[in-house]
Amino acid sequence: MSNHSETGSPRHLGQQSALPESPESAELDYVPNPRAGSLYCIRFAAPEFTSLCPVTGQPDFAHLVIDYAPERTIVESKSLKLFLGSFRNHCGFHEDVTVGIGQRLFNEMEPRWLRIGGYWYPRGGIPIDVFWQSGTPPEGLWLPDQGVAPYRGRG
Repeated sequence: MSNHSETGSPRHLGQQSALPESPESAELDYVPNPRAGSLYCIRFAAPEFTSLCPVTGQPDFAHLVIDYAPERTIVESKSLKLFLGSFRNHCGFHEDVTVGIGQRLFNEMEPRWLRIGGYWYPRGGIPIDVFWQSGTPPEGLWLPDQGVAPYRGRG
């Protein structure tokens, strides 16, 4: 697992990139924050995220929402898309997948603050929502609601 720092060039942006075979082999790119020193929030939403159940091998589906307040770097979106896509063949419980994504981004990018909401679709009749954040949000940071309604079944 490696990444390019703000001094390196992105590996994926403007290039043809294959979907990584696993999350561990996925390389996330980070680029300089164009508004370093400003307090703001970046949001990524992945409404069609998939991974595999570690017990049955069946697909699990989620709507992920990642919010973060950047410091020196931001994550390059194509590399994030490839990283998230690498979970399609990855077996993991909802909790491990959601928290693992948040912790990897936080540890590599070193933002001021990060949170992830994993809104998983029902398996066995029970939806599971998983939330993780790196700590208390910075004072003055505007945090909109993640905008994902609780699961209510068929409408």
